[in-house]
Amino acid sequence: MSDYKNYFIDLDGTIYQGKIKYPSGKRFIDRLRAKDIPYLFVTNNSTKSPLAVAKNLSENHNIPTTPSQIYTSAMATADYLKNILPKQAKLYIIGELGLIEALSAANFDVVDSTSADAVIVGLDRQITYDKMAQATIAIQNGAKFIATNTDTNLPTENGMMPGAGALVAAIQTATNVAPTIIAKPASPIMLGALNYMKATKDETIMVGDNYHTDILAGINNGIDTLLVYSGVSTKDQIAKLAKKPTYEVDSLDDWSI
Repeated sequence: MSDYKNYFIDLDGTIYQGKIKYPSGKRFIDRLRAKDIPYLFVTNNSTKSPLAVAKNLSENHNIPTTPSQIYTSAMATADYLKNILPKQAKLYIIGELGLIEALSAANFDVVDSTSADAVIVGLDRQITYDKMAQATIAIQNGAKFIATNTDTNLPTENGMMPGAGALVAAIQTATNVAPTIIAKPASPIMLGALNYMKATKDETIMVGDNYHTDILAGINNGIDTLLVYSGVSTKDQIAKLAKKPTYEVDSLDDWSI
C-alpha cells in the first residue's frame, strides 16, 4: 500500500467538496508532505489557472500548495497540442481564463476566426450562440476538434449546472465530428501528468472519488487507483462493475502511507 513514489490526486469530492473542507483531505496531504512523497493535483477543471487553484487550496482549505503542484486539463491540452500542431498554430477557444492563459503561454495564436487550425472547447459560462457557430464553421472547414473534458455537469451551491461536456456535445452534434478528449478518463492528461512529474506508471497511484473519471483514467492507462467514498461514486455502484479500483477506502484517513 505504501510503496508508491508519486500520487496523482483529484480535488473536488476528494480533498474538498466545493467550499466544504474535508479534514481527511488535509490530513492526507499532511502525511504525504511529512514523508516527502511527491504529489500532483490533477483536475479536469480548465477554467482556473494553477495559481488560482493553489491559492484556493492554501487560503480556503489550509493546504499549502504551489502552482507547480497543479496540473489542469488546460495545461494538459497545451502539452498535447504542442505535440500535434506547429508553433504559433491558430486556435479558436471556447473557454475561460485558465484555458486561454495556458494556450497563450504555450505560444499558440488565439484567434477569433473560422480559419483556425484547431477548436478547443472547455467550460465557458459566457457561452453564446455566436461562439458555437464560429466553432462549428471552423471544424467544418477542417480545424481539429479538441475537448478539454466532457464532464456533463458542474456541481454548484444551486445544483448541477451544465458542464463542459454539454457544450462539447452540442458542437459534436452540429458538426458530426467526434472530438479528441484530453482530461480524465482519457489518456492525454495522464500521460501529460506522468511527463510533468517525470514519473513512471508502476510507481504512481491515482486517487479520486469518481469512478468514471479518476479511476477509469488510472485503469485505462495502467496506473493503480485508490477510490475514496467521499464524493460521486458509491459502494453499490462499484459492486456492479467488472473493472474495480485497485483499492477502496471510506475515508483518506484509512489509507496507510
